[in-house]
Amino acid sequence: MACPVQFLCKTVRNVGLVLFYYVFSIGITFYNKWLMKGFHYPLFMTLVHLTMIFLLSTMTRHLVARWTGKPRVVLSWRVYLVKVAPTALATVLDIGLSNWSFLFITISLYTMTKSSAVLFILFFSLVFKLEEPNPYLVVVVVLISSGLFMFTFESTQFNMEGFLMVLLAAFIGGIRWTLTQILMQKAELGLQNPVDTMYHLQPLMFLCLFPLFLFNEGLGVSSSEKLFRVEHLPPLLYSLLTLSLGGALAFGLGFSEFLLVSRTSSLTLSIAGIFKEVCTLLLAAGFMGDRMSAVNWLGFAVCLSGISLHVGLKTYYSRNKGPSLRPLTSKSSELELPLLRADEDEDSPGGEDSDCGQEISLH
Repeated sequence: MACPVQFLCKTVRNVGLVLFYYVFSIGITFYNKWLMKGFHYPLFMTLVHLTMIFLLSTMTRHLVARWTGKPRVVLSWRVYLVKVAPTALATVLDIGLSNWSFLFITISLYTMTKSSAVLFILFFSLVFKLEEPNPYLVVVVVLISSGLFMFTFESTQFNMEGFLMVLLAAFIGGIRWTLTQILMQKAELGLQNPVDTMYHLQPLMFLCLFPLFLFNEGLGVSSSEKLFRVEHLPPLLYSLLTLSLGGALAFGLGFSEFLLVSRTSSLTLSIAGIFKEVCTLLLAAGFMGDRMSAVNWLGFAVCLSGISLHVGLKTYYSRNKGPSLRPLTSKSSELELPLLRADEDEDSPGGEDSDCGQEISLH
């Protein structure tokens, strides 16, 4: 049995990792809404974020390669275009529509509607046979759907255009995370580390989104006084700095999720995600002026109960049937970084972190 000091250290570490994840996850939501109030070019913003993520992932890969002495994976063009392109297209449409919706809807409506992505992930997981049919899934679907209806019922800040954008993003998100799960499961591709995945996805995502940007925002951005028609340098630098901040937050979010899963478990990430939704809505109501009725809050609670049931069911069946995905244990070569390397006593078979071998939950 671990001594109290070791238990306390692990508890503090896990709480720190969850808070680290919250900073990026909640931060990027409020950042996007804040930026869209004065910068009405969400697709251009997304392109800048993609560029930043690519640069940061490239730099990280280079530093990791120098530290470990092992080269990072580089896919061939054939594999890249055939197996990575569908995931890149689904991902950029999900992100682009989500960012676009902030022009029309509140953070609370966005958060609630985006939570419905669990339904679409379940659907596509069944289609691709990543999830086995289960009668309890019907209850999950009913709870989340009912909660979403109650949350949008007679909402005083409801916007149909923005709502449909987020709902479409949630649908595409179901495809995105299912394809991402398949992509990261293929051991022969070597993309289990999300930094490598981000590095390979960003260029294709940029190319997929660029034509849509030209069609919708090209003329507006080229004539914007905040960018290309700026008369003074400080406003231009401010715009570039604020846009780059979002890219750093997006990169930090991907890395913090991986860090949390690798040092705790996928269950911890799932539970942390549920409480993150609660924190986001409370912050939106307190600081952004989002108005929610008692029926809306009840709908949110019903939706969260459906998501919690889904997390519980996945945990129960994964522990009874064994992991179905490649485990991310601390012995993995993907975790050979100072921040991710565990002490020898923590890596022992009886350690608390032995649940790291659970399946990676992208739900």
